[in-house]
Amino acid sequence: MSTTQSERLRGLLEPLVSAAELDLEEIEVSRAGRRRMLRIIVDSDDGVELDACAELSRAISEKLDETDAMGEGEYVLEVSSPGADRPLTEHRHYVRATGRLVKLQLHESGELVARILGVDDEGLDLEVPGVKGRKPTTRRVAFDEIAKARVEIEFNRKDTKEEEA
Repeated sequence: MSTTQSERLRGLLEPLVSAAELDLEEIEVSRAGRRRMLRIIVDSDDGVELDACAELSRAISEKLDETDAMGEGEYVLEVSSPGADRPLTEHRHYVRATGRLVKLQLHESGELVARILGVDDEGLDLEVPGVKGRKPTTRRVAFDEIAKARVEIEFNRKDTKEEEA
């Protein structure tokens, strides 16, 4: 997708996404056979409900029908939330991942798997799991030390709400 088309779509759609109290994370236009695929990724601090995606999809569809932003050809519109394996790239992504286990690729010191305890403007406070029965340790990592970051999927972690019950 050209930068101008991307900027135009973002300018057109961002007010609709903001009105739904969501963040516009990504706009992607790709080919799907003869048609094009317009994928809109949205998120919020509380996650995104399926109904919110459906309502937003209708609003976006109406707005695109009013304009020529997608041109004359056919396209498929998909509005969804980011997948669990989405990279953490924005400050808000780290804030939303507080309490979650993340895999960090650090510029200088390799890979680190740790739980995010806190986030501020400079970086992350982490809990690094102990190895072979040792207690976990805390560690501070500045944002500029991080090359890549992703949430690690945990299948056996107890929910804190379950623990409190």
